[in-house]
Amino acid sequence: MRLKISTSKNAKSLYVIKSTYENGIRSTKIVEKLGTYDSLLKKLNGQDPVEWAKRYIDDLNRKEKEENREVIMRWSQSRRVIKDEQHTFNGGYLFLQQPYYQLGMDKICRDISRKYEFTYDLNAVLSRLVYSRILFPASKLGTFELSRRFIEQPDFELQHIYRALEVIAKENDFIQSELYKNSLKISERNCGILYYDCTNYFFEIEQEDGLKQYGHSKEHRPNPIVQMGLFMDADGIPLAFCINPGNTNEQTTMQPLEKKILSDFGQSKLIVCTDAGLASTGNRKFNDTKNRAFVTTQSVKTLKAHLKEWALSPDGWHLSGSRKLFDISRLDDDADRDNIFYKERWINENGLEQHLIITYSIKSREYQRSIRNRQIERAADMMNVQPGRLKKNGQNDFRRFVTKTSVTKSGEIAEKEIYGIDTDLIAEEEKYDGFYGICTNLEDDAVEILKVSQRRWQIEECFRIMKTEFKARPVYLSRDDRITAHFTTCFIALLIYRLLEKRLGGEFTTDRIIQCLRDMNFYSMPGNGFIPGYTRTDLTDVLHKTVGFQTDFQIVSTVQMKSIIAKSKK
Repeated sequence: MRLKISTSKNAKSLYVIKSTYENGIRSTKIVEKLGTYDSLLKKLNGQDPVEWAKRYIDDLNRKEKEENREVIMRWSQSRRVIKDEQHTFNGGYLFLQQPYYQLGMDKICRDISRKYEFTYDLNAVLSRLVYSRILFPASKLGTFELSRRFIEQPDFELQHIYRALEVIAKENDFIQSELYKNSLKISERNCGILYYDCTNYFFEIEQEDGLKQYGHSKEHRPNPIVQMGLFMDADGIPLAFCINPGNTNEQTTMQPLEKKILSDFGQSKLIVCTDAGLASTGNRKFNDTKNRAFVTTQSVKTLKAHLKEWALSPDGWHLSGSRKLFDISRLDDDADRDNIFYKERWINENGLEQHLIITYSIKSREYQRSIRNRQIERAADMMNVQPGRLKKNGQNDFRRFVTKTSVTKSGEIAEKEIYGIDTDLIAEEEKYDGFYGICTNLEDDAVEILKVSQRRWQIEECFRIMKTEFKARPVYLSRDDRITAHFTTCFIALLIYRLLEKRLGGEFTTDRIIQCLRDMNFYSMPGNGFIPGYTRTDLTDVLHKTVGFQTDFQIVSTVQMKSIIAKSKK
């Protein structure tokens, strides 16, 4: 800042001015009008106004360097805003930018760029694809336009996004391997226990092609789908993923990706935890080695008759911390509501020795029955109002409880079909309420094995975040390489978000964290800096403490913001 003296016919006025540089244009801005020479002379009791003004400005410059200057801004009711000039920018991405750079994504992009020798900035493109996937999920065109909302403006063109997708797909394996290695430098990875699961994503088309194939849709949609397999560590942080055609058998997808982890990631000892649908005999035997083990869910309904009889028997149950045996038919529904009882034995299935553990929980039993009762109510309502829509679509469909007959009790042909509730099916399903099974080759304590299996919910949450918060489906891309690149960016986004979530200590929900980052907008004051337009909360305080920089001052100077951006990239 410096002094400017403006002389007119009637007076000489003193101003504090400042040079600004915005969007490549250099200009001068009046910071403060000090007054006329004569008025200041009277106010200062004869002291030289020019010398006073110089000392005053020196003090302002000193305070600005100390980042504690009070900023004076002037507005005019008669002056219109400049057309097409953007004033509001999102700064929430800065909290994602820190783990992005700590994971070395800029260096990964640099290595890839050297290999292909293209001129556009791959890091600028990929970082915007990742930040936007978390904060403002949209199409690739939408992402290009929405990236202008960030404080740091994009320095690439739309065509560069599509060209980058081809490269990202080709280097997918390299990116995953480097991300794992770099993640070990910034966070402990609990990779001794890995969780694997599959899901699928649908397309808004009807024609099969390449990865887009008709298969068993998790959402029962009549569209082509693509399948994703995901490995997650014991802390809920993604480790590796694969993309397969939608008609691929899920059980065949685990071993190729696990082999890649064993070779590329340097893992040798691990326990793989899956659900029953992925635990084929081949997959179990693959992990039945000296250095590897498996833990998988086991349906009590599908056990052999003698094992099912043993599992459902009311006697012989254990409780952690107690030496006595329990009869679950004599439990107190209130006193024992939060207890989990278990029994265990070793079995030999298909030449494989397995440790079978069965648990029983009153709370689980009541939950399953409440779900079923609501399904029965829905079936009864539809039976009475819309019987034509009672065709069953799946084994868990509420319409499975409806029976249909075309004859009367006397055996005569009825004038119209008779509908009823299948009480026999209800009784059969109730036999298994509260029971849960696990198979493993581990010889460890049953309670510890159960703790491993109970963390499977985190991989389901990973899929939910990608589908709901990140809006990874429906997929609008058509080329296989671009589809692979789309899910690569989703995977990187999930990894970055999960690392940030872990640093926050698990105190806040996913939707609250993401909404907070979306709302962290700043109003730009050219020449002065940025005014936070968000509400300071406990979450924003924790975010600032976690990343080590502050954005919640009444005004963040341009110099401060440049420093914050630099810190977010260290």
